[in-house]
Amino acid sequence: MKIVVLAKVQQYLESLKAILFEKEYFSFEDQAQNYVDELFEDIITNLPTQPKKPAPPYFDKYGKSMYYAVFKKNRNTSWYVFFKISRKNKEEIFKIRYIANNHIVARYL
Repeated sequence: MKIVVLAKVQQYLESLKAILFEKEYFSFEDQAQNYVDELFEDIITNLPTQPKKPAPPYFDKYGKSMYYAVFKKNRNTSWYVFFKISRKNKEEIFKIRYIANNHIVARYL
């Protein structure tokens, strides 16, 4: 099994660290960085074992026939990871194409 993260997703996660601090979701920069790093590690480690659902057509702009999995970080925020699954030489490949939280995408699910 292999996890591939699109460059756009990696860039978003890097910018998320600054956004969370600047919007005062965290009091210290290192707290925001740790939050995003832990989220990323959780996704990379657990995506293959998370329950997945077919992504609604709204998300086709990020890729057709995707799935999504939910990663709950606290009682207010869940992160939705949108991905495609393929196989190459019998290896399952999870390609992460988009990530957003419930505050942004919940109305489309």
